[in-house]
Amino acid sequence: MEVHTRQLHYFIAVAEELSFTRAAQRLHLSQQGLSTQIKQLEHALDVVLFSRTTRTVELTAAGAVFLQDVRGALTSLSAAVERARSVQRGEHARLVLGSLEGAALTLTEPILAAFRERRPDVTVQLRQYSYGEPTVGLPNSEVDVAFARRPFADHGIQFETLFTEPIMVVVPAGHRLAGLTEVSVRELLNEPLLGAANSDRVWNAFWELDAHRDGKAAPVVSRSTSLLEELHKVATGVGIVLTAACARWVPFPGVRLLHVVDAEPNEMAVAWRTDQETALVRSFVAVARQVRDAHPELVAQLREPDFTDRTLPPHL
Repeated sequence: MEVHTRQLHYFIAVAEELSFTRAAQRLHLSQQGLSTQIKQLEHALDVVLFSRTTRTVELTAAGAVFLQDVRGALTSLSAAVERARSVQRGEHARLVLGSLEGAALTLTEPILAAFRERRPDVTVQLRQYSYGEPTVGLPNSEVDVAFARRPFADHGIQFETLFTEPIMVVVPAGHRLAGLTEVSVRELLNEPLLGAANSDRVWNAFWELDAHRDGKAAPVVSRSTSLLEELHKVATGVGIVLTAACARWVPFPGVRLLHVVDAEPNEMAVAWRTDQETALVRSFVAVARQVRDAHPELVAQLREPDFTDRTLPPHL
C-alpha cells in the first residue's frame, strides 16, 4: 500500500468541507485533480471513503473512522518531524558554560532548568575550571558564558551579579582560633597562608587580604588548585586558607571554618566576553537574571548564611 501524506491532507479537506468544489478551492487544486487523488487513495486503501451523488458528498462509516485516525496520525507525524528538527538544531546550537567548583551553588539547577525550558534546541556543555584559572576560560574564548567568582582581572568581560557571599577562613582543628565561630582580618594577617596556583594578581590580592596588609606581602607558604587540596593542606598544618562561605558544606576531618566578619564578600556572577555577546549568551544571561529575581529566598541564604548550619543544601 502506497499512501502519500498529501493525499491524507486532501482527504481531510474534503471530509471537512463535504464538497469537492470547496475543498479544491481551499487546496488551490482543480476539482478534477482533487477527485483523482481521492480515488487513488481509496484504491490504495481498498476502502470507499465517500458516498457521492451529483449534489452531495458524505463520509461513509469507514471514512468517518479513517478521518479520526488520520488526524491523530498526521499530528504525531508533525510532532516527530519537529522533534527531529529540534535535535538537528541542537547539534549546531551549543552553549559552553564554564564554572569553578560549585558553579552558582543553589541557583545552578534552577537556572539550567529554566534555560532548557526556554531553549530546548540548545545543548549546554559544562566545563569546570580549577583555581588555576579563575577567569574560567573567558579570555581565550574556551567558553561562551561562565559562572565566575569575582574579583579577577576582567578586561573585556561583562557581569550580571547573582549574589555576594561572605568569606570564611579554614584553620586546623588544633589551631589557636579553632574554638571561635568568627574572627577578624587582623587576627589572620600573620598566619602562614595558602594561596591559589595562578598568576591572576587581582584574584590573589583579594584572597590573600592584600588590602589589609599596608603594602606588605602575604606570607603565602603553598599554592593549590582546588578546595579539597586546600582543605587537605590545612588539616595537615601547612597553613590557613581564605575561602567562600559555601565551603562549610564540604565536610573535611581535622579543620574548622570560621566566619571572617570584616572581610569584603566575594561576588558570584554570570560572566561573558563583551566582544562575543551573542543572542544565545544574552538569552542565558536573561534567564539567570530572572531566576535570581524569582528566588529571593535562595539569594538571601547565600548572601547571609546561617553559619551554624553545616548541612548540605538540597539543590547544591
